[in-house]
Amino acid sequence: MEKRFQDKICLVTGATSGIGRATAIRLAQEGGRVAVLGRNEQEGQEVLATIEAAGGEAIFLDTDLADDAQLAAAVQQTLDKWQRIDVLINDAAMMTFKPIVDLDPKDWDKLMNVNIRALFRLCQLSLPHMQDGRIVAVSSVHAHETTANVVPYAASKGAMEAFVRGLSQEIPHSKARINAVAPGAVDTPMLWDNPNVKSGAEKVTGQVGTPEDLAAAICFLASDEAKFINGTTLVVDGGRLDAL
Repeated sequence: MEKRFQDKICLVTGATSGIGRATAIRLAQEGGRVAVLGRNEQEGQEVLATIEAAGGEAIFLDTDLADDAQLAAAVQQTLDKWQRIDVLINDAAMMTFKPIVDLDPKDWDKLMNVNIRALFRLCQLSLPHMQDGRIVAVSSVHAHETTANVVPYAASKGAMEAFVRGLSQEIPHSKARINAVAPGAVDTPMLWDNPNVKSGAEKVTGQVGTPEDLAAAICFLASDEAKFINGTTLVVDGGRLDAL
């Protein structure tokens, strides 16, 4: 496999499962050194074992993205290990499945902390240590077309895409580029554990992608091949938006 990330220092959130896991492994396969952020120690160690068995280098950092101190600690541990950050992939997310009128404000706040505030803080903490950096945020087709009872998730992803557009105007191209990908239906626990999908309220029609499909798109945006792409969202959905 091409070594597009040879010796690049890569920090990936949500890296113990699904899209984040596939992305962390692909970055390592292409030569990157990866900080694997997640909450599940066992899954984190399994990702490390996969990367190391293929000759890659990685560390696992148990990190609650809703905890500001833990975010700062994860970035610092990455810097202590490798002295810089070249690639930041923000994948971790959570969903709620209640109508807005029934939603506990604490649940709204927690989701926003994980889905959008963590991106803000990770960018804020990482950018001073980047030169020709690459940031990719994982959004969702729910930022464009959505269903009932997932308003906080859809709102957070819409905010994410606005954040990406705005931040791209604030940072010099030589410092970093920032883009987003918007997945459609992807074969992950987040899709199949969704109560709306289980009940049939949300129909999964058309193609269902694999985590590796999204990892390929994310790694493209983080590579030199995408050096002229900045501040945009790449929809990677197998045509799902066209069917919504």
